[in-house]
Amino acid sequence: MQKAEGLPVSGYRPQSQDNIDLVNHFKAVEEQLLRHIDVMRDRGPSPQYDQRWLSIAQTQLEQGFMALNRAVFQPSRVRLPGDEKPE
Repeated sequence: MQKAEGLPVSGYRPQSQDNIDLVNHFKAVEEQLLRHIDVMRDRGPSPQYDQRWLSIAQTQLEQGFMALNRAVFQPSRVRLPGDEKPE
């Protein structure tokens, strides 16, 4: 399993291509679901769909996929200036 370059973000380590592919798959699934919500929302405020619950669904889906992606990438806490150095 080859390691790909890490993200240029503190706390993220280099990832295998399998992990990158998995998270990209999850991002595509997330986008498909969010587009379904967009279609439901674009039909305008109507009794057909409760807009408040559509917003809740969108937020919860985004949070769920973020948690799923973090489970794969496993970002760590970062050290800040002034933190003690490990021995």
